Amino acid sequence: MGEPTRLKAIAAQLNLSQSTVSRALNDYQDISARTKQLVREVADELGYQPNMHARRLALGKSETLGYVMPWQDRQATESFLSELMAGMAKALAAYGWDLTVLVPHSVDEELELFQKIARTRHISGLVISRTYSDDRRFQLLRDLQIPFVSHGRSNDSNATAWLDVDNELAFAEMTAHLASLGHRRIAHIAGPEVYNFARQRTDGWRRGIGEAGLDPHSAPLEMTDLSFEGGKAAMQRLLALDMPPTAVCCVSDVVAIGAMQAIREAGLVPGREVSLVGYDGLEIGAWIEPPLTTMRQPQQSAGRRLAEMLISLVEGRTRPSDNQELVRASLVRRETANPPVSDWSEGRQGVRQTTRENSGGF
Repeated sequence: MGEPTRLKAIAAQLNLSQSTVSRALNDYQDISARTKQLVREVADELGYQPNMHARRLALGKSETLGYVMPWQDRQATESFLSELMAGMAKALAAYGWDLTVLVPHSVDEELELFQKIARTRHISGLVISRTYSDDRRFQLLRDLQIPFVSHGRSNDSNATAWLDVDNELAFAEMTAHLASLGHRRIAHIAGPEVYNFARQRTDGWRRGIGEAGLDPHSAPLEMTDLSFEGGKAAMQRLLALDMPPTAVCCVSDVVAIGAMQAIREAGLVPGREVSLVGYDGLEIGAWIEPPLTTMRQPQQSAGRRLAEMLISLVEGRTRPSDNQELVRASLVRRETANPPVSDWSEGRQGVRQTTRENSGGF
């Protein structure tokens, strides 16, 4: 049964004109909510699926949302982003909308992309992520009148739509967990503070150190890029300290996995001499040896909510400030966070001191 025939059948069953049925299915405002409901119920009974291209032409909008892929550290975050986009795509499919993934390769290319979208209007709204503390994308998107939701906040988020994880709370809880296991030298491998989430996570670690009554001077911090190699190099620097940490809070799972490699190469065992906790809850963390303890943040559910929030903005049902949600990460206990063993690092310090004294005697 073709589309005109099914429209005619729906119209005949409800004693409505085909024009009214079509307008009801296309959600025109001049059709009552009750009529729309009746038309959709009969359409469902008949297995009718509207022609989405015709619907978009009728409404004069694209019904396509864009996700702007972060151009930094893309390979390191591939697993996380795929889960996020899967949640977005699933939510959009329920509304009959499409998802376009935009892949800029620099910040300037990303800003030029926004200008193009403003000219063509082939995309109705955008989801952006990997937000900066000072993020010039926010003002530009407002100036261009492009509806957007950010996955993460910036210093300029008070009047914009966003979904974020409480990064500061997550790292305070991560630090508290390690302190509860008996650790007293808890380090942090941080990401670049240009990213708002990295700054929040460092603030949470510092808060956790203070709340545990630990000495902040014995809590070293190393900053690195968000990669396996960066995590490995930062951990090597921590292990080279006279008083290495017995536990490390890592800005991401990727960084934590790199740190684990440095621990192995030093002849130590991750989770024994040095405990680690990652962040993100990537699936790969469950498959490495030993499995990585981590703070899991929602991925598919976050993608779903980002899409739902953006559709409501595009359709004018809500304002940006009505769409601001802060969610919590949860601790996933695996095998890399355990009580400290006998103080191997102090023993090593003694060996180093003896070596230095002996060397000075020759």
